[in-house]
Formats: sequence, structure tokens, C-alpha cells
Amino acid sequence: MELKITPLHPHIGARAEGVDLRQALTPDLARQIEAAMDRHAVLVFPGQDLNDDQQMAFGTAFGPIEGSRATVDVHRHRLAHPLMNDISNLDENGEILGPEDRRRMFNLGNRLWHTDSSFKATPSKYSMLHARLIPPEGGETEFADMRAAWDTLTPKLQETVRDMVCEHSLLFSRALLGFSGFNEEERRQFAPVRQRLVRRHAGSGRRSLFLSAHIGRIEGWPVPEAMALLRDLTEHATQREFVYQHRWSLHDLVVWDNRCTMHRGRPYDDKQYRRDMRRVTLSDTAPTLEQAV
Repeated sequence: MELKITPLHPHIGARAEGVDLRQALTPDLARQIEAAMDRHAVLVFPGQDLNDDQQMAFGTAFGPIEGSRATVDVHRHRLAHPLMNDISNLDENGEILGPEDRRRMFNLGNRLWHTDSSFKATPSKYSMLHARLIPPEGGETEFADMRAAWDTLTPKLQETVRDMVCEHSLLFSRALLGFSGFNEEERRQFAPVRQRLVRRHAGSGRRSLFLSAHIGRIEGWPVPEAMALLRDLTEHATQREFVYQHRWSLHDLVVWDNRCTMHRGRPYDDKQYRRDMRRVTLSDTAPTLEQAV
């Protein structure tokens, strides 16, 4: 198999063709894909008719799969693999979630600019989202390049934020939408964790902002001042020139690097149309505070 890479955007995103991901990756092909990820941060593999086992196997070629899923009602899981994330609007019986279902309310947070698993002590490396069933319109996913965002900050602002440490939690991001219906176990599970605001991306050596809607505090700063700064940084980082929008086709597999991107889902009519998306998420090597800057 010969991997063909076609850039989709000046900063972020490329189309990856010429490979059948149902087959086991050779070490050389895995290295080629990882090198393309280091360059483009988002790879679109079109037309990959994968089952769950094949998607999980593809993920393990690039690192360990995260050992837990972060959601409400985590026990109500419709997929066979307990570590595969269900990014759909379907309940455990395959029916569309009711308008007031707390899982639907919680999942609306995916429409905020965020980074997967930044709220875990060791955050994620790659996310791998596969389209099994898509609505006739809407539901796009947008990706923003956090390395380009860092590069275009003023030197003064780079100096200000370079050594900042932030607290991340799902409690913070869902509060932005007015969702507070967590039980005691979920509040314990989603307790805030500390992450660097600026990190160095291992694969490219470039500095990157580590932003997310999951941030609720900057250590040493008053909360209102911290949130104002984070809003300014997010507005800068998500300018259209830094953003690739992916319009899904059936069986697309999109892989992105959470160490140097943010993303968000766009709305669709989730009360009428089924959308079945399944995500495999890989764990990074260590907490950001233990990684070289």
C-alpha cells in the first residue's frame, strides 16, 4: 500500500488515500502516517468501511487506548467495546435520545471548542472518529491549529502565557452551557486537573497552545481575569485562517492530534436524524507538567 497525502488547508488537515485500514499496518506505513500527523495534525481517510475491531486495532498501532470513557451515565453503553467512545445521538437500544435525556444535554458540550481528554491527568494523543451513519446535513467537525495560533501571538503575549498552568474539568465546560446535573461519583471523577497552557509538540518540535472549553481557572489569576484572557486566546486561535472544516461522508475516518489542535462539532437536527460516530482515543505519554517545554 502506498500512502498518498494531499493537503486540505494551508495550516491544518490533509487527505490520506491509498491504504486499506481494515488490514494490519506495517511498521513502515505506521511511521508514514505518524509523520503525516506531525505535519498536518488532522488526517482524513475516506471510504474506510471499518468495524469496531478494525478501528480499535488501527488505534493500537499508535499507542495505548485510554482506559476510561468520560461521560455521564457511563454504564448505559451500546457499543461492544467498553473503551470505544460513542459520539452519537443514540441510546443503548439504538433509538434517538429524548430531548431532555441528560446524555443529550451533556453531549451538547461537543459544540464548544475543546480538546479531548484535556481534563484527564494524562491527556490524549490522537482521537480517531469514524462515520457509521450521518445526517443529510449539518454535523460538520471543525479543527483549529494551535501551533499556528501560538506562532501568531505577539511576543509580549507569548511571554505572558508561556509558563501558565490551568485547571481543566468537564464540570467547567458543561457549566458554560448551564449543565450541572452531575451525581457525586461524576463530580469526583471529573475533579479539575492541572495542565500547561503552552506545550511543545513532540513530533514537530513546535510550541502549541493547549486550550479547551474545559479550562476553568489559571493558577494565580482571579477567575474573571483568567476567563477573559482565555476567551481572547480562543478567539485568536479559532480565526478562520487557522480552521479546517470537515464535511463528513459515510465511512470517513478522521484522525487528529489533541496535542496541537482544538475542535468542535457543528449542529444538526439530532431530534430527527440518527448520527452514529465512534471514536477511539489514545493516551499521551505523561501529564503535560512532566513533558518538556
